[in-house]
Amino acid sequence: MKYLSEWDQWKRYSCKSWKRFIGKAREMTTHLELWRDDIRSIEGKFGTGIQSYFSFLRFLVLLNLVIFLIIFMLVLLPVLLTKYNITNSTFVLIPSKDTDVQCTVYPISSSGLIYFYSYIIDLLSGTGFLEETCLFYGHYTIDGVKFQNFTYDLPLAYLLSTIAYLALSLLWIVKRSVEGFKINLIRSEEHFQSYCNKIFAGWDFCITNRSMADLKHSSLRYELRADLEEERIRQKIAERTSEETIRIYSLRLFLNCVVLAVLAACFYAIYRATIFSQEHMKKEIDKMVFGENLLILYLPSIVITLANFITPMIFAKIIHYEDYSPGFEIRLTILRCVFMRLATICVLVFTLGSKITSCDNYSCELCGYNQKLYPCWETQVGQEMYKLMIFDLIIILAVTLFVDFPRKLLVTHCSSWKLVQCWGQQEFAIPDNVLGIVYGQTICWIGAFFSPLLPAIATLKLIIIFYVKEISLLYTCRPSPRQFRASNSNFFFLLVLLIGLCLAIIPLTISMARVPSSKACGPFTNFNTTWEVVPKTVSTFPSSLQSLVHGVTSEAFAVPFFMIICLIMFYFIALAGAHKRVVVQLREQLSLESRDKRYLIQKLTEAQRDMKNRLDWQ
Repeated sequence: MKYLSEWDQWKRYSCKSWKRFIGKAREMTTHLELWRDDIRSIEGKFGTGIQSYFSFLRFLVLLNLVIFLIIFMLVLLPVLLTKYNITNSTFVLIPSKDTDVQCTVYPISSSGLIYFYSYIIDLLSGTGFLEETCLFYGHYTIDGVKFQNFTYDLPLAYLLSTIAYLALSLLWIVKRSVEGFKINLIRSEEHFQSYCNKIFAGWDFCITNRSMADLKHSSLRYELRADLEEERIRQKIAERTSEETIRIYSLRLFLNCVVLAVLAACFYAIYRATIFSQEHMKKEIDKMVFGENLLILYLPSIVITLANFITPMIFAKIIHYEDYSPGFEIRLTILRCVFMRLATICVLVFTLGSKITSCDNYSCELCGYNQKLYPCWETQVGQEMYKLMIFDLIIILAVTLFVDFPRKLLVTHCSSWKLVQCWGQQEFAIPDNVLGIVYGQTICWIGAFFSPLLPAIATLKLIIIFYVKEISLLYTCRPSPRQFRASNSNFFFLLVLLIGLCLAIIPLTISMARVPSSKACGPFTNFNTTWEVVPKTVSTFPSSLQSLVHGVTSEAFAVPFFMIICLIMFYFIALAGAHKRVVVQLREQLSLESRDKRYLIQKLTEAQRDMKNRLDWQ
């Protein structure tokens, strides 16, 4: 027998102790999860499909909170410490530059007789008293903060905070997507294995509470119903005749044409509303009445919000006639709504960008942008994003209070009415609700550069949405008769969120690298574009470090690096294919072994039966 040395014994003991500590720590952190009991209760009552929506909502709350902390630490905290004399620091003003005086004009809101409704408009649109606060880009018109031993470069920190929250969002989403893809890949390999895992290995034997046991029973029951529903759909598809297949594909082709027509109508309405609003923004606000002022300022937001509210209901009605499986219904509906919702943001951003960089009656060469209409265009883009987020929250609250609860009362107390019977009790629409929060998150990613406190507003908004949706689910909704699988949905939700992130990166990159920065406000008034702060910072490095940075960012480094990355990717793809083939072979071998065992048991049973018969005859 080989004995371990004291050093090996200590290493083994330390490794076991560390693993035990990590296990205990993870067990403790599970009790600190946000809304843990609420989400588990929802899972037991309504299934894992709806539970995946609330888990996704919790993830976005944490993501926005971390984004706000990044922006707060890098941008807002140094400004607040200096503004309120908490530290011995002073502001470094932006040095004067040979810029035309007309480009530095930033008209301040007129002070005089202010009506009460003006404060409501300012609160909803971000204008007036909110425009001069730290909520928007124009408030940070300083070059840095001078502490005792160093000078804090605010323009560089402002740009780095944007890059940091975008990179963090990308890495976090990709990490969760990979985890969901692994689970999805494992569970989608063999449906019979899924049944066995749920029936024989799906119970948590650590549950001692009766109520938690009931919730676990309900959760497993809902998952089995979802599996059986998908199996029924697959069997129905396999049993279709040629005439039925032609009929269903013809119907799907017609319904997809209807979907395209609805999308085209929404895009045209948003385009016309944006053009109308931009053309009438030159009017004096004080000359308008309250309703006209409200309509002109918020017309694009109102049209976008109405389109986002109406089209998911149309898509939800259309999808029922296309005869897909429940999981595929969710994914297809989400894809349609993603295309519609994110394209509305594209229409708005594209229209604003074209108006910012074009002038009507005079040349834009003086400032590089339309300074007359947009003296601080970053703040005005931030106000548009702020209005979209506020209106989205208002619509969610209004629908819950004035549609969902009255509908529940009518169904409960007026169930004999034919109209109420046709309307029926509401079901919790997973695609519509997921798209709502993805749409809001895309607005937050785009607007966080122009409105640094927008992630904090988004965090509060998502917290409100969680409780509103939970109350609406528990008291106004009924469990869907068609069950949804959470394993596929979780991965697809993150994929849709990744599409939204990619969409947010495109306008941010263009605005930072191509559109001239405002000369009247913000930390980049002395730069032609926002990105110019990076070459200026690199120029202050030592010559050797500058050479290294220029070498890493050159084509001579990028092309070989890209080729190496492609080779590594192809290697892992080939390795994954080989592993998949090995897994298939092992499963076939296990299947053959199980057949051999079944055959041997059958022969053994027959032999025992023959032996027993012989003994009986004797």
